[in-house]
Amino acid sequence: MDNDEKKTPHEGEEEEENEDESNLHLGPQRTLKEQLEKDKDDESLRKWKEQLLGSVDINNIGETLEPEVKFLSVAIVAPDREDIVLAIPEDGKPDGLWFTLKEASHYRLKFTFQVSNNIVSGLRYTNTVWKTGVKVYSTKEMIGTFSPQLEPYTHEMPEETAPSGFLARGSYTAKSKFLDDDNKCYLEINYTFNIRKDWASAE
Repeated sequence: MDNDEKKTPHEGEEEEENEDESNLHLGPQRTLKEQLEKDKDDESLRKWKEQLLGSVDINNIGETLEPEVKFLSVAIVAPDREDIVLAIPEDGKPDGLWFTLKEASHYRLKFTFQVSNNIVSGLRYTNTVWKTGVKVYSTKEMIGTFSPQLEPYTHEMPEETAPSGFLARGSYTAKSKFLDDDNKCYLEINYTFNIRKDWASAE
């Protein structure tokens, strides 16, 4: 019998993987501005980047790797009334009642926001609602990936239907978040709202 030490196939694969990892050197990370300026003399590469990135405004690109997303407003869009435009406080905590929904109404949320410095990837919206301390609703929706530009973006969410009936009417508390692929939170809003028989605040 041969007493020489032999490697099992798994051991050999592990060593090869470790060697590959040790030889793997990631290139330096670059800001979006550096990426755009790096090959600006190569016409074909410049056009390819323009197609890839869309309408990137070079004047709205910072010198940082981190994107900046600023939410300007939230609007409630319903077919039977004018849009309800809600200003967003800097601290994400509106004072008192933020809005009132009409029971059984069909509505959409419309967000207006601005992106600067770098591309924000996989921006998404999460919302959790409580009534009398009990969680009654939770949702997650993808908004998308956006490049920096001076002009604000507008994104409209899928249609929702407000609950109805005696038990549905009343006051609610909610928490909304806007996060990216890296779970970086750009805005958290903690607010209260009512569901009533009509859009007016009174029963």
